Amino acid sequence: MLGAIYTGLSGMEAFSQGLQAIGNNVSNLNTAGFKASVLEFSNQSFYGNNSSGDSGGNNLVGTGVSYVTPHIDFSQGTMQTTTSGLDLALQGDGFLVEKDGSKYLYARTGSFAVNNNGEIVDQRSGYQLVLLGTNGQLIGATIAGNKLSSPSPTSTVTFSGNLSSAATSDTVSSINVYDSAGNAHTWSIAFAPASAATGSTGTGTTTGTTTAGQWTLTITDETGATIATKTLSFTGNSPDPSTNKISVAYTPSGAAAQNVTLDFSSNVTSYSAGTTSTLQVASSDGYAAGTESSVSVDSNGAMQITYSNQQTKSLGNVAIASFYNPQDLSERSNGLFENVHSLQPRLLSSGEEGVGTIATKSIEASNVDLSGEFGDLILVQRGFQASSQVVTVANDMIQQLFGIRGQG
Repeated sequence: MLGAIYTGLSGMEAFSQGLQAIGNNVSNLNTAGFKASVLEFSNQSFYGNNSSGDSGGNNLVGTGVSYVTPHIDFSQGTMQTTTSGLDLALQGDGFLVEKDGSKYLYARTGSFAVNNNGEIVDQRSGYQLVLLGTNGQLIGATIAGNKLSSPSPTSTVTFSGNLSSAATSDTVSSINVYDSAGNAHTWSIAFAPASAATGSTGTGTTTGTTTAGQWTLTITDETGATIATKTLSFTGNSPDPSTNKISVAYTPSGAAAQNVTLDFSSNVTSYSAGTTSTLQVASSDGYAAGTESSVSVDSNGAMQITYSNQQTKSLGNVAIASFYNPQDLSERSNGLFENVHSLQPRLLSSGEEGVGTIATKSIEASNVDLSGEFGDLILVQRGFQASSQVVTVANDMIQQLFGIRGQG
């Protein structure tokens, strides 16, 4: 009967621990990235003497139940949309990697931000997000040293449209040209049919006629000063290959000398369209200096900085860890897991086999099933109640034995 008391007590202890696990699951119903624990119990037994008197040797004797360290339910939680480009979640089985000194930890989701040192860290744990470098090495995510985007001088201005062969003039204005210091200059190009001298008129003057298919380009800056005069020729309705890319030497004040190519080689024509031309700038490279305006992760898992000059810089791909058996992970605070075994994970990028894909501007919600937890709660309560009744009945029976001895 004493054994029955210990058996009942084992049930009470196991169900108390089960209640704690359920309470932990329920309390983390709204914790981002939380993975619920699944209750598990195991029977206890040992080999005891055969009480029947038979010669069958030893029998297994049940001694109650024990609470087994629960396994973690790694099923996908619901994705919740946010507005931050550094809120990351995973669709699939992988884990984000965070760095705590020389130790690596793993998370299913995270709301990251740039700290005062320029490091990109998890706002809950304070640990640094880890990226994959160009050679696959692990590097801490940081924008330190990348706050500014250096200026780039304009090297090519590309044109498109029709320069009417019947027009007597045309002007393309508001052409942005950047110098080596990042200063913006505004060019204008006046187009006029090229003229050629034909001889004397007898009055001491020379007459001229326009040369078919040739145009004189007068290039001026924002002050009205002439930078250069060039010639553009057409063969038929297409720019002549010998002049379709015109190099203009430019030395702006306070900046280094540069050459700017005016590119008419594609999508430029010269059909007769009266006095109306549609020639315009299609594209122009070069840009001013810029400052960091945002940090985000694209759909391919690449982290990039966007600057005020509309330039971007990639910092590397977000590292995603793939474990053959996630149950080997040990749960830590702040939605983190630690790899306590020697087998190292595979480290891959978003979209590679086995790790799923990164969802940006998203947070993975807890996967706790509240209705299932309430069902387990009732079962644990009844199990504890029944186990306590076993202890009570065994105690009553022992009391009766004490009473019999007293009567004797």
